[in-house]
Amino acid sequence: MKSTLLAFLTIHLVSGFWSPAAAANRPNILFLFADDLGRYASAYADPSRPSANDIVSTPAFDRIAREGVLATNAFVSAPSCSPCRASLISGRHFFRNGSHSQLHTPWHGDRAADPWNQVRGFALFLQDAGYHIGWSHKMHIAEDRMGGKKNNYRKAGRAVNSFSQKVSGAKDQAAAKEELYDECRKNFRAFLGDRPATSSGPAPFYYSFHPTNTHRKWTKGSGKALWGLDPDGLEGKMPPFLPDVPEVREDLADYLGEGMAFDRCCEVILEELKKTGELDNTLIVISGDHGAPGFPRGKTNCYDFGARVLFAARWPGHIGAKQVVTKPISLIDLAPTFLAAAGLPPEKGMNGQDLLPALKDGDHGKLRGWALIGRETHVNTARGGLPYPMRAIRTDDFLYIVNFTPDRAPMGDPLALATPTPPAYEAIRENTRLTYADVDAGPTKAWMIQHREDPRWETHWNLGFGPRPGEELYDLAKDPHQVTNVANDEAYYETRQRLRAQLMGELEANHDPRLAGDTFDQPPYNRRTKPGQTKR
Repeated sequence: MKSTLLAFLTIHLVSGFWSPAAAANRPNILFLFADDLGRYASAYADPSRPSANDIVSTPAFDRIAREGVLATNAFVSAPSCSPCRASLISGRHFFRNGSHSQLHTPWHGDRAADPWNQVRGFALFLQDAGYHIGWSHKMHIAEDRMGGKKNNYRKAGRAVNSFSQKVSGAKDQAAAKEELYDECRKNFRAFLGDRPATSSGPAPFYYSFHPTNTHRKWTKGSGKALWGLDPDGLEGKMPPFLPDVPEVREDLADYLGEGMAFDRCCEVILEELKKTGELDNTLIVISGDHGAPGFPRGKTNCYDFGARVLFAARWPGHIGAKQVVTKPISLIDLAPTFLAAAGLPPEKGMNGQDLLPALKDGDHGKLRGWALIGRETHVNTARGGLPYPMRAIRTDDFLYIVNFTPDRAPMGDPLALATPTPPAYEAIRENTRLTYADVDAGPTKAWMIQHREDPRWETHWNLGFGPRPGEELYDLAKDPHQVTNVANDEAYYETRQRLRAQLMGELEANHDPRLAGDTFDQPPYNRRTKPGQTKR
């Protein structure tokens, strides 16, 4: 222990990142991170662009945005749980994280050769520097990168992860809500209560709150019943690739209700933080790990609906208030930003950018100005579980996507739909793996499959589940919802070439295994195809 501490002090004294004065004034870091919650908050409501944000109310998020910065274009590295969270803690592009570059971290080979072994992650560096670290609820990556299960604070309960189910079934729904808020409060208090003392007071802390209530399944009709979100209020405000019909509107309203529940939980945690007297010496970030589950073009997709997330940050004196950042940023930027806030250098190999210099003085020209997004395998288990590999670059003006295997089904194979007796609506609504497994089960998925041969919804079906070309390009000024692919339009030839070169240059510089061809289709990244199955 003494040798580890001595090595740490030597490194940081020599590098100039550590000093006793800096150590005494290091901020706490509070990260409030919703599962599967895209860019939904009332702070994003825009009268000139009607959207689902018009009907929600998120006072906690709005406050952080108002007293700090609101990012309108924050993106995940991968729109899938494990690779997103691994890229966040590593500060690396998702494809550099070995076993953690795909959902549930599969690795079918020598564990010693796993590139994930090269990653330590920002939380452990904070812990080395004297931070008390911990989290509540979902991690979805190796928990040793947060100090192990002992640092998961959920002894007060984890019922918040089933928010609408618990509250909808209660006789006194208001009281049921308060019980869940109190659960969050007690878990955070337990974390704070374990902070070790230092000569200058309690140790600084890093705490992340990761509830999963915004993940499927939530209670049908709960958006209106628990939060007053009338699905009819979404009529005319739906993304154009989603059918504007009662079933889908209700599903989206229920999802937004879970987002409001998350916001109320954040409010409770912020209240507890204020009681410590350390609110203004805390870097607070509220965000989420990709877009909506169970909706086509959402989660597992590189379109904005799948990869863009809410983002607000507050730290008085270090992040200027009332800022709106429109330039694309990435959640891989949080790792170097959190380390910089603590006076520490980035971990070797990080791709992310420290955001603090740009946010302190409002000079957003210092930002990188683009985000790299992609995916490999999610849930799809057909044909040996082969991925649908995508890479994309999102700039201010364009979204450019490469689909490396356009012959494969982008949302997984139809599977059960091809059997003599296709599954019923209720089965599809409940079981993700039955068909098109890279779209989570839910009412919207089931409704669309039920209406897949109805000519009125042919365009919606093709956009959500149909085959995709090798390249996609979207002009965001003309097409903010990304439904008109202009990759083959002569007028965009130079733009497509420029963005392709930029994307491929970044992939090559970071040794993306996908550039070698089918590396992600084979061990160690993927199981071998079973006898009798063919690769596609």
